[in-house]
Amino acid sequence: MERIFVLVAAVLGFLAVGLGAFGAHALAERMSPGDLEIFETGVRYHMYHALALLATAGVVARWPGIEAVLAGWLFVGGVFVFSGSLYLLVLTDTRWLGAVTPIGGLAFLLGWALLAAAVLRGT
Repeated sequence: MERIFVLVAAVLGFLAVGLGAFGAHALAERMSPGDLEIFETGVRYHMYHALALLATAGVVARWPGIEAVLAGWLFVGGVFVFSGSLYLLVLTDTRWLGAVTPIGGLAFLLGWALLAAAVLRGT
């Protein structure tokens, strides 16, 4: 599982850098400062959780168990729901997507809690 998490983290990191560059160069002149800030928030949390997934791979290798595996998948799902909803909100001007974003935030929170539980259980 750790190999899968490292691979997914690498892809997510690659996409975060690409989307960040897209926002900074292609969108900066076309969107309001508020929308650019929303897009940048999506990129920031996207990258944070790509890095968190790398750390999770290490936890899975060191302390195998369901908690760390679930944490990793919650981080992946959180990126898609939290960051993805922010990207789509800005790019499509579909404002109701803002109501979906907290579900991704909840996935992030649960992922962090499960990651902590995995480490505590493994000690």
